Amino acid sequence: MGLLLTVLAPLSAVNALVLRIGRGIGIIAIAFMVAAILIQVVARYLFNNALPWPDEAARFCMMWMTGLMAPTAFRRGGFVALDMISGFMSPRVAAVLSLVLLLISLLILIVAVQIGIKEVTGFGGRFATASLYLPTFEGWFRVPRSWMMLSLLVGVVLLLVVNIELILRSLVQMMGGGDRLPDLDLPEDMQGAE
Repeated sequence: MGLLLTVLAPLSAVNALVLRIGRGIGIIAIAFMVAAILIQVVARYLFNNALPWPDEAARFCMMWMTGLMAPTAFRRGGFVALDMISGFMSPRVAAVLSLVLLLISLLILIVAVQIGIKEVTGFGGRFATASLYLPTFEGWFRVPRSWMMLSLLVGVVLLLVVNIELILRSLVQMMGGGDRLPDLDLPEDMQGAE
């Protein structure tokens, strides 16, 4: 168990830091997404002139927000869980069921990483977005579609690392070392969520 705790402590600290940065960027993405949608609503309904870029910009921001915030939700137990079923089981059986589900999730996430790499580097990633441009010193630059699909890869890799942390935490818990586990570093607004 000492080896598991030795690996878990730095992994937990790195996850806490990376996910805190991801939440900050995700909040900025939400703000940009809302601004793009509001610009589109005003342009469409007040000026009767629908702009081509706000829908794609909002989708871009939504994908990055999801990729950066989903790992935090997974780490905090914010996804769908089998709490009702595990409530009828003994704590040991519930812990084994939780570990099995985490291992299944690990396999799925490994496949998802491969899909994410193919989305970014494959045929579809070679194209540019239809109406999303960035200003540069040489003129306007069309945003590559791979930048949008990179959100899938980043999110799945972060989910994979969080899954490994949760597996290690589950193993330590099953070995009776639950009191020695590092805290999940919950933000103040989520203190009662665990």
